[in-house]
Amino acid sequence: MNKFWKWVRNKAPDGSDPDLAERTLFLNGTIASESWFDDDVTPALFKSDLDSGKGPITVWINSPGGDVWAAAQIYNMLLSYGEKVTVKIDGLAASAASVIAMAGDEVLVSPVSMLMIHNPSTMAMGDKDDLTQAISMLDSVKDSILNAYVKKTGLSKNKLSKLMDDETWMDANKAVELHFADRVMERPDLYHEDEPEKKVPDEGDPDEEKTDPEESEKKEPEEDTGKPEKKDKDLTRTGFLYSSRQMAAAFTNKVKKHYTVSNAVTNKAEEGRSVDALMDRLNLLHTMM
Repeated sequence: MNKFWKWVRNKAPDGSDPDLAERTLFLNGTIASESWFDDDVTPALFKSDLDSGKGPITVWINSPGGDVWAAAQIYNMLLSYGEKVTVKIDGLAASAASVIAMAGDEVLVSPVSMLMIHNPSTMAMGDKDDLTQAISMLDSVKDSILNAYVKKTGLSKNKLSKLMDDETWMDANKAVELHFADRVMERPDLYHEDEPEKKVPDEGDPDEEKTDPEESEKKEPEEDTGKPEKKDKDLTRTGFLYSSRQMAAAFTNKVKKHYTVSNAVTNKAEEGRSVDALMDRLNLLHTMM
């Protein structure tokens, strides 16, 4: 069978137990593209791979989502794993994949990654009782997903439910701001800790006139004007939050406002006709009669 996950065992440090070496799990593509629901083989195979080692694991996620039941079981397996689980979203963690991401002890997001949450969906057919049961099932699934989001973010169920209703897309900064992630991934330090970067002393401009250190020490301190010290501009980056439902509503309101204004202008123009024009119109009608 084609698996949507792949394990890579990193090299263990010299003299350590290979089973305790850190492992990397890659979740790419659609989750359970073949089968998972009412399937005893796929989850058992994933659990077998997960339990084949005992060291900490790093989970890389790039997935548009998929089967919510598959995501729920993977989430539970990772949550109950005995070692540290680090989740890294390097592309997209949407829909069911975002649920899996919440299982990480630490969740990191790439600066160019996205995270999306929305309401669960399904296909149903039958009479009104069958459809009512399907709606009830979707409500229960949503509650279970909310439990994972609440546990990770600490946000209220009402706020998270609204974000799901709106199908919300978040960039890396917004995901951190809303606590779906802990921090944004950064470039690794290229210098060894024992060999810090060597700094070249600033010799200044050779053409600049040099001053005597003793004379510079004699300079009087700058006068205190009482004005507050200027601070550097705040470079904190704000996140991007997109809701397809809110975007559609905003577009509809703009169209409605446009045509409302157009009609008002037309009516105003009609009301502004001169008396002579109205008399000419009446005379024309009288002639035709």
